[in-house]
Amino acid sequence: MDIPFSTIAVVGLGTMGTGIAEVLARAGREVIGIDVDDAAARRAVASLEASTARAVERERITEEERRDALARFRAFSDLQAAAEAELVIEVVPETYEIKQQLFRELDAIVSPTAILATGTNALSVTRLAAESQHPERVLGLHFFNPAPAMKLVEVVSSVLTAPPAVEAVTALARELGKEPVAVGDRPGFVADGLLFGYLNQAAAMYEANYASREDIDAAMKLGCGLPMGPLALLDLIGIDTARTVLEAMYSASHDRLHAPAPVLGQLGAAGLTGRKSGRGFYTYAEPGSQTVVPDALTPAEDAGAGEGRTVRSVGVAGSGTMASGIAEVFAKAGYDVVLAARSQEKADVAKARIAKSLERSVTKGRLTAGARDETLARITAAGSLDSFDGVDLAVEAVAEDLLVKQQLFATLDKVCRPGAVLATTTSSLPVVSIARATSRPEDVIGMHFFNPAPAMKLVEVVRTVLTADDVHATVREVCGKVRKHPVDCGDRAGFIVNALLFPYLNNAIKMVEEHYATLDDIDAAMKLGGGYPMGPFELLDVVGLDVSLAIEKVLHGEFRDPGLAPAPLLEHLVAAGCLGRKTGRGFREYARR
Repeated sequence: MDIPFSTIAVVGLGTMGTGIAEVLARAGREVIGIDVDDAAARRAVASLEASTARAVERERITEEERRDALARFRAFSDLQAAAEAELVIEVVPETYEIKQQLFRELDAIVSPTAILATGTNALSVTRLAAESQHPERVLGLHFFNPAPAMKLVEVVSSVLTAPPAVEAVTALARELGKEPVAVGDRPGFVADGLLFGYLNQAAAMYEANYASREDIDAAMKLGCGLPMGPLALLDLIGIDTARTVLEAMYSASHDRLHAPAPVLGQLGAAGLTGRKSGRGFYTYAEPGSQTVVPDALTPAEDAGAGEGRTVRSVGVAGSGTMASGIAEVFAKAGYDVVLAARSQEKADVAKARIAKSLERSVTKGRLTAGARDETLARITAAGSLDSFDGVDLAVEAVAEDLLVKQQLFATLDKVCRPGAVLATTTSSLPVVSIARATSRPEDVIGMHFFNPAPAMKLVEVVRTVLTADDVHATVREVCGKVRKHPVDCGDRAGFIVNALLFPYLNNAIKMVEEHYATLDDIDAAMKLGGGYPMGPFELLDVVGLDVSLAIEKVLHGEFRDPGLAPAPLLEHLVAAGCLGRKTGRGFREYARR
């Protein structure tokens, strides 16, 4: 099938169909746009005119290229217009009935050599192909929204698809400037298969009143570097669309993580489908708008505020990267800091690490030499926790071991003055179990900083059922003073970020175990299709496979969901000592330093 694809039909001129048409027209293809709704066809033409005009303004194309692209697009309301097309891409509503009827009609219209591509991200390509008289020419071609900007295209083949058809469409995707990833036929494919499970868990977290919509979204943006929070993304995708995808995924996997959260059905049944209806998890200025407006759930400016305790001095316990980073954060903000380790030597090494970090900031022009010297002068290195006797806030950043932390807090209980706030930076252990090691659990709270602490803006503020209101208010106020964004969450495994992040990482490992996709294709899919700063396997190797496995075990132990059980491949790699970059080998191999 050495097909040039000079003429391509796009059936369905909604947002995605129009975006695909623009990509094809700007790449020199004759594009036949088809929609039964004349108004949709007119909107498509107007959208192409507006988007290509913006491209000219931004000097991405010339005015002549714009005129040529617009001339190559023709809109019709009759499917017969597809007769001359060598490739037909359908982007009609996501139901088997509509798509199957379309394929049956196309069989009678297009040439027997024409390729038929479905843009589905949830339905079985095999089942759709079976409706065609020529199932060997049917495949999936899944673009991502917005199609002109997003680089990823998933090329989906079924057991019936002829390899030459896949090769021809893959070559076309590359000519369009896209990054094609070859995947098999299962609901969600790679990117959505991982993305929608994560979105579903975020919806369930919100439904359980574990955290506010604003805090869930802020946590994933600031803690993981994602371009958009999960609930805002569900509003963009369409809550009804998301539920359809999840239903298809669950019917194939029977994994409870894919069973649509009831809130998705409730919102959909009420017509609150997201941006397109003007209201979903958030409320928008009008249907189709991206502008969020305040509603009954929007927190007041002073929400969560209360009378806190005075904090002038801070003690940081630990000598590792996280402890030194947290000490640097507080010292930069003007607090007097005591950095205590198990020995004076370890404390001095930790302070020297801070000095190097501050020097880098000076070199990069982010800090003046005077501010560097003042910051360093605020830090006192100590070889014993006895030096915490006068601090107002004590923050521990020692090993992620419950017994170790409990012993440390028992010591803090004896050393720290009455009324001092005691904070743990645990990322996975129950804060209340740490608090109970003291005689004053009401003074204990979680302050989960993210690594590297000087750069990462997020702090998860974890209050237990015993934490006093003024302790919670104190920590939120301190977060503001050190220029961090606090998000509130309850004391359960994973808090917000890890509870959403690690099941996603675990599911990526399962994809590799099942030989569904390669490491490289999965990483590319999530970076190009989801806007993730790192692919899941890149991130796992950076975090450390042993750390990842420990968090997975904690999540599985607390929630007892079979879908959260650590992937066997992860356990095998850890048992083999392949822990990621720190050992030179994890999911990939790295050059030894």
